[in-house]
Amino acid sequence: MTDSIMSKAATMEIPINSNGDTGTLPEDDSLEQAAKLHWSLDEKDLQQVMVSGPNLNETSIVSGGYGGTAEGIIPTSSIKGSNMHHSSSNSSMMAEEATRGVAVEKLETVKKWGLNTYKCTKQMISERFGRGSRTVDLELEAQIEVLRDTKRKYENVLRLARALTNHFYNMVQTQHALGDTFADLSQKSPELRDEFGYNAETQKLLCKNGETLLGAVNFFVSSINTLVNKTMEDTLMTIKMYENARLEFDAYRSDLEELSMGPRDAAAMARIDAAQQQYQVQKDKYERLRSDVIIKLKFLEENKVKVMHKQLLLFHNAISAYFAGNQQQLEQTLKQFNIKLRPPGADKPSWLEEQ
Repeated sequence: MTDSIMSKAATMEIPINSNGDTGTLPEDDSLEQAAKLHWSLDEKDLQQVMVSGPNLNETSIVSGGYGGTAEGIIPTSSIKGSNMHHSSSNSSMMAEEATRGVAVEKLETVKKWGLNTYKCTKQMISERFGRGSRTVDLELEAQIEVLRDTKRKYENVLRLARALTNHFYNMVQTQHALGDTFADLSQKSPELRDEFGYNAETQKLLCKNGETLLGAVNFFVSSINTLVNKTMEDTLMTIKMYENARLEFDAYRSDLEELSMGPRDAAAMARIDAAQQQYQVQKDKYERLRSDVIIKLKFLEENKVKVMHKQLLLFHNAISAYFAGNQQQLEQTLKQFNIKLRPPGADKPSWLEEQ
């Protein structure tokens, strides 16, 4: 309403009399009242702003000049919201890009694995049906075959030694029970006290010597088990890796040969270059594992001779001393090979030994 009054006052014509003075108009009082009313309204608004202060959350940025329309007013809250939305959208886009990168990397890995598996399977089938060529190292393959045959024989020795240990353990337990029975009967049969007593002492002596022999045989079994199931098995695992590398090497070699016999355009030359690089990688891997196998076979043979020399000597001396009834030689054999026997009833280690 104030704006309408001021607009009316601004456009009202002011009559001038013949002397150049403005005449007294009826509207003068209304104009003065309107000006006073407008000033009082502005003063009240200013006081209200000074008291309450501006609300920063509702502060507006005005675009355009004085008297512009409301379309140029941009609330700052909308600016804050748009900035937050922009930052959240950037973070979500970065997360999506990272996830997409991981997915692409996994897909590329699966693709390479599938291509490598296809080539190796093709090479394996070709070799099996006699249509493909394979890299052969006659000397190394002969050594590998000897190792596998040796492992089978040593496994048989290990199986028989364990069976001997079980049977001998049962015999020692029977001798122990028989000696206790003879000793009990010697106390309850006065007329046969001496006879039962002699047999009880004999069985106890045999039981003691049997436990000593069991200590030697158990040490023999443990050493053979370590040699067969750890040392030889580790070498055979390296041999398995070598054989897989040999198959991959032949697969990529055959692939390179097939490409070399084809056309020589730009695309074919690019494929040949890529195949040449893969072939070189597989060749280096094959030669490295071949060298590892040769070294491990050499050290395995030396270790096998050293271990078996010691264990066979132990087994022979212990068995001979036991069946000869030479208790002193049997005990000396265990001392020679640093074998310590556990006392009877000490099947499990004490809590101090477990710490």
